[in-house]
Amino acid sequence: MNIPIRRYNDLNTYFRSTFGCRVQKIAVDAGLTCPNRDGTIAVGGCIYCNDLGSGTGFLEKGLSISEQISRGKLHLARRYKAKKFMVYFQSFSNTYAPLPVLKEIYGEALQFPEVVGLSIGTRPDCVDEPVLDLLQSYTANHLIWVEYGLQSAHDETLALINRGHDAACFARAVQKTRGRGLKICAHVIIGLPGEGGSHVLKTAKFLADLGIDGVKLHLLYVVKGTRLDTMYQEGAYQCLDQDAYVGLVCDFLEHIPGNVVIQRLTGDPHPHELVAPQWALERNDTFARINQELERRDTRQGRKI
Repeated sequence: MNIPIRRYNDLNTYFRSTFGCRVQKIAVDAGLTCPNRDGTIAVGGCIYCNDLGSGTGFLEKGLSISEQISRGKLHLARRYKAKKFMVYFQSFSNTYAPLPVLKEIYGEALQFPEVVGLSIGTRPDCVDEPVLDLLQSYTANHLIWVEYGLQSAHDETLALINRGHDAACFARAVQKTRGRGLKICAHVIIGLPGEGGSHVLKTAKFLADLGIDGVKLHLLYVVKGTRLDTMYQEGAYQCLDQDAYVGLVCDFLEHIPGNVVIQRLTGDPHPHELVAPQWALERNDTFARINQELERRDTRQGRKI
């Protein structure tokens, strides 16, 4: 029997090796906002971000964090037979609140015995020593991932997408976070305006040099009501086709160290919000094409370091 070559360090394998069983993430909405939207840094957010901040909007629908977790546990246990869970604070910037508020929302998530840890989605300019001290305090009994949005290592691109910080800010956040028992995940977007293969490789090498623990790759897709939507309708932005995206993902993986956990290979748009490209909804097909391309090249994560 031929055992398939594992060509990248995937999240499910990481969880199984860490906990000895299937672990699923439950995305929750804590009702927080972002300094790039409330006027502290800018207004309107990044050009691709809508009013939900890539989240579920469940809190606005009246579901508490505990209720969101309970629903998620039931659904994921039925679908995947999962018995343990990570709670993913996804919407907007989940360290952007007073410390007592953060302590309350994190504690509410960790009260569930089946919850083995947290993933905290945030920005590199939204962490300070007290927040990191709080997160570090959970590491004795839980796995804590801090997920920083980088998107690109190119300052020109970050300015164009109204990101509100530069690549050096990300590097400083990583340095502050290291050595605390916290895991660091970087978010990267492929297909940003004006970026091509050389930009993607520079971002990969930037992250490889920083010694991060995980990466999430996202396709830049167009969501209704965003500034990117306006650019797309006016012809100022053109989406990547699927083959181009697959090639760039494989290029990126070849320049990321093999120990880095690849937590995501593409985005997961809400069908009713998506404008383009429509192939973004075909996640399983995109996964299959990425694996096929890695096999065609006979390559794997970290091959070109």
